[in-house]
This record gives sequence, C-alpha cells and structure tokens, in this order.
Amino acid sequence: MTFSQWQELAPEAAARELHRRAAEAWPAAQSGAVLAVLRDEAALAAAFREAPRRGPLGGVPYLLKDMFDVPGWPTRAGSSFLAEVRPAATAPSALVRELAAAGTVLAGKTQLFEFAWGLTGENAHFGDCEHPYFRGRTAGGSSSGSAAAVAAGVVPFAIGTDTGGSIRVPASFCGVFGYRGVPRQAWIGDAVPLAPSFDTAGWFTANAADLRASVAALIGLRTSERVPSGCYLEPPDLDPDVAHACRAAADTFTAPADASTRDQLLGAFAPAAEIYGVLAGAESWHIHQPWAERFRDRYGPLLRERLERARDIGAAQILAVEPGRQALELAWARFFLSYDFLVMPATPSPALTRADCTPASRRRMLGLTAPVSLAGLPCLTLPVELPSGLTAGLQVVVNNPQSPVIAWVLEKGRYSSG
Repeated sequence: MTFSQWQELAPEAAARELHRRAAEAWPAAQSGAVLAVLRDEAALAAAFREAPRRGPLGGVPYLLKDMFDVPGWPTRAGSSFLAEVRPAATAPSALVRELAAAGTVLAGKTQLFEFAWGLTGENAHFGDCEHPYFRGRTAGGSSSGSAAAVAAGVVPFAIGTDTGGSIRVPASFCGVFGYRGVPRQAWIGDAVPLAPSFDTAGWFTANAADLRASVAALIGLRTSERVPSGCYLEPPDLDPDVAHACRAAADTFTAPADASTRDQLLGAFAPAAEIYGVLAGAESWHIHQPWAERFRDRYGPLLRERLERARDIGAAQILAVEPGRQALELAWARFFLSYDFLVMPATPSPALTRADCTPASRRRMLGLTAPVSLAGLPCLTLPVELPSGLTAGLQVVVNNPQSPVIAWVLEKGRYSSG
C-alpha cells in the first residue's frame, strides 16, 4: 500500500490493517527479529485519529529503528543491556518530534544489528532478520527490521540510520528505496551513537513516489529546468549479474564515467574500507569503552570481536590513514566541480546467505559504501532487480541534501522494486 492508500483508511481500519499485516508477516517478524515493539490496536487507532492529516505524510504509519527515543519504550539498539545503562527517555528524539509534526503515525520500533555495528541482519540476542521473501538470506543491516518491514508491506515508511551503509545495504537486499542524510544533523544527534562523525539518519519506502513525497516533506525538494550532469562508476569485484543489472539500470540516468574520471575515483576509493574501519572503529571504541569490560559477556560474539579490534586502534593508525581520507575527499570535491551526481552500485551481491555473512563479504560491501560515508555525502538507494528475483541497488550520490538531482532521479526512476 502506498502513502495515499493508507491515508484513505479510517483510523480504526488503518490500525486493524497494520496489525493484520504484522500478524501475517514471515517468522522472523513474528519472533521479534524485526519488530522490537508494536503499539496495540487501540493505541494505534487513537494515534491515527490524533494525527494531523495535512501534508503528504499526514496519517502515514511508520516504524522507527530502535536507536531513537520514545518515552515509555526502552531504547535497546539491538543490545542486551543498553536500556539498563542509558537513562529512560523523558522526551522523544528530534526526528520523532519532526515526524509527529508532519502527521506521521508511529506504529512501533524495529530491530537491528547489535548497536548498528554491522551490515547484515544478524543479532545474537533477538534473532537474525531474514529477507521477507528469500528465507535463509539476510535482510541486510544494520537497519534490517526497518527495510524488511517496508519490503513486506507491513508499513509504507520506516526510519533507519546509516553510518557505513546501514540504509544502503538493506535497501538493496530487500528491494526498496532508501534515503541517507548527512552527519551531525539534529535528527541523528540524540540517537544512540555508533561513530558520530559518520552517523546519519534516513528512511525507506516501497516506491519512488513515496520517497519523493517524504524527502519533500522532511528535507525540502528543489527542482531545476537544467538536466543534471552525472556519470556511472562500475567498481571491480561485483558479482557478474549485479554488474550487468546495475549497468543497465544506471543507463536510465547517465552514461558511464570517462576513463580519466573512472581512474581518479577508483584510485581514491580503493582504500576506503580500510580507512573507514580505522576511523569509525576508533570512534565506536570511544563510545563503548565505559561498558566494554563490565558487559563483555553481554555483547554478542560479533560485537566482542569488533570491540577487541577497535580497542587496539592507536594514534599511529589514525595518522596513517589520514592522507587517504584527505585524498578521497579531494577526489569527491573535484568530481562535483564537473558533475552533479555519481551513480554506483550499493552492494556487490544480492542478499547474502547466513553462511556468506563473513568478514570478506563485509569488506566487499564497505568497498562500495565507505567512500560515501567518509565524505559525509547524502544519497538515494534505488532497487535493481536481478534475473533470480533477488535485488541489488544503485547509490545516487549528491553533494547537498536539497540537490535538484533528487527530484529529477525520483521522477525519472518510477519503476517497480520487484
């Protein structure tokens, strides 16, 4: 159901329909691996009645990644102990307040990879979030529950966060549309932090029209009569079917990069996963240091491993990667002197099986997502259907959250997510 179809329902009917959809969801959702909490039907109907119906988001239900505060609900961030050490919320997060002012209806919270520190849908405490249509494959992460719930049609709109790819990867794996904002924005400032220099807020929708409406309502949408200038960058190490499908999908918007642009960008992007691992890892250790020893046994195995690696990151490592970061930022700056946007694949493969959720797969994904994260750039994720019925995605990277490219792409890219 689209935004407008939800808006046509009476409050009680909307609450009933949402509960029906959640109840009929796949086992991962019912087990709590997708939904952390769902408002009961009576409370939800009351929220629909109270929501202002003006504007494009009035009366649209949404789910919230459990990194943001809502009074009366614990904020766990996919962990086993955070609610015990973090003060209970006395006021909603800034983004929740903004969404309420826009007329949206908060239906509940979604699960995530523990502390948002991963690109798969794994969670040792609440269960892995599987793809809603391809059992045995991950929904991606860390915003796994939000992407999966939109893909399954439980809600038309869900909030996520993206530090190193946590909106772009699950949007690609689940075949939905995504918007990633920019770091240091008010909306992310009071969320549970992962790596504050890189943390961003964003969201998922099931179609381009609804993504366009949500960006217009929450960010502001600029348009231009000038056709924007962009190019497509195809990195190495893509699965062949992903490379072919992304190349064909990108052709809707732009031509491949010329040899000089391609070589300059690929050269600057090559060390991005390593640079991101050092810089984001050091910030994440700073966040977790007060808890790391006290709650060591209450972190999941993947988080314990990442904490141990992050703990050992020293000043020398940070200094060593700084030239690479500066070179990457310079490459982006030079690119945007000539172009308005860059299109590139968001993932090197479709949704991973549980067995394929390995460190090597994580590095492959970060090779595509980290260049955007390190530069703090906003971008869209557009789904790309593969012959198997699985999906990949395209990143459309811009240098400004209000770039006219966003409106142009979402108008031009009104195609089914499959």
